[in-house]
Amino acid sequence: MSNVYLNYIGGEWVPSASGETFESRNPAHPDQILGLFQRSNIADVDRAMEAAAQAQAGWAATPAPERGLILGRIAELLEERREDIARTITREMGKVYAEAAGFDTQAAINTARVMMGEGRRMLGQTVPSELRDKFAMVIREPIGVVGAITPWNLPILLPSWKLFPALLCGNTVVFKPAEDTPLVGTLLVQLLEDAGVPKGVVNMITGYGHEIGDRFVTHPAAQMISFTGSQAVGRLIASKAGGELKKVSLELGSKNAVIVMDDAEFDLALEGALWGGYGTSGQRCTAGSRVIVHEAIHDRFVEAFTERARQIKLGDGLDEGVQMGPLVNRKQLERVHGYIELGQQEGAKLVTGGRRLDDEMGGHFYAPTLFTDVTPDMRVAQEEIFGPAVCIMKAASFDGAIDLANSTDYGLSFGIYSGDVNRVFAAISKLQTGVVNVNSPTMGVEIGVPFGGVKNSGNGLRESGTAAVEEFTELKSVMVDYSGLHRRTGINEDVTEVKR
Repeated sequence: MSNVYLNYIGGEWVPSASGETFESRNPAHPDQILGLFQRSNIADVDRAMEAAAQAQAGWAATPAPERGLILGRIAELLEERREDIARTITREMGKVYAEAAGFDTQAAINTARVMMGEGRRMLGQTVPSELRDKFAMVIREPIGVVGAITPWNLPILLPSWKLFPALLCGNTVVFKPAEDTPLVGTLLVQLLEDAGVPKGVVNMITGYGHEIGDRFVTHPAAQMISFTGSQAVGRLIASKAGGELKKVSLELGSKNAVIVMDDAEFDLALEGALWGGYGTSGQRCTAGSRVIVHEAIHDRFVEAFTERARQIKLGDGLDEGVQMGPLVNRKQLERVHGYIELGQQEGAKLVTGGRRLDDEMGGHFYAPTLFTDVTPDMRVAQEEIFGPAVCIMKAASFDGAIDLANSTDYGLSFGIYSGDVNRVFAAISKLQTGVVNVNSPTMGVEIGVPFGGVKNSGNGLRESGTAAVEEFTELKSVMVDYSGLHRRTGINEDVTEVKR
């Protein structure tokens, strides 16, 4: 019999008011049920938001260094439980264990450690006043209650990018993990409880976005909504939460490109493009789904890329030697295959892959796929497929490659492989993106620097690093006049003496 997992509200593990549950299954072995989770409804949203609101003042009054110490304990527990968390990530969403442990979980550990340090900083400003005997400064304060909605592809990292800085800054949180990875979300919240996060400061409800999302983002108690996911859902959240004048943070994916110039180190670029395109089975907002190759090496690169793509070993991500796991669910498998069929209809050349492997492998597996002869007007070159599908495009020049890279409505994580420092710095300047990777695959960022995109990849806010502190705080300007004078216009000469 499957384990039944509960919501976490006000420091208690409680069932949903709906009385209903849903299953989480292993995408590599869909007959394996990992657990039953609460199918939350509007009443659960209300209860969680109210619990967070009640706890907020007490948590905000807790000194930031003390909040930071709790983040330090969270880092220690993440380190201790790394293997269990990573194995659960692999079992619940499919990525290979090495990536689940070495990237996803490790990045969460790093995030907790950095946020612990920020508890000793929380930097504001002091500004020279225009007047004598007056002091001007800017301090940071919590926003209040933050609603955090996270996706399934980075089920421990992305919650950490939202929850850890939000908590450090004195906010309370209502967390809704993706319905495909509720077990990882539950393990995280159990860890936060064990680390000493006070009751009501973190609350978690599981369930389906289309059933509870509207109430979640418009609830009066929530002062901010932080969302990572699809552009369509992000636009909906922006319209609803923005209409309520809430602060909204959106990270909405991309159609990333990596440029491979003719002076690139060939093998390095090849390996980087393969990892960028097929890591996490292409299910990353930073996936390098477009590879723009200089015409002088295009044919050679396509040949080598095709050979290596065909050698990728698929299977259960917990098995030794497996390099690529399944897609997260059957719906995603069908979506990816639909795009592959569309690409062929548009005139792109299918070089390898393009096959569903679920019948022969049992899980939601799809063959690593490569298109060539792709033009910028094709939908497979414009839309985020979110699967193991790479489009190689030919460029006649450096400027032509830049134009191709910038030819979509997205701009999150672009890259260039080149040995020419002038080209590299020109690309850094000209690429319309929030992240530039030089001689490395398209990927996220180290925790010390901001992460986020331009154009339709987000709404301008940044996660990670000190930018996360800016994201989850409000600024308060403070003016201290110790002159004992009443200044009517703000000019020193225009004063009325006031007896002390």
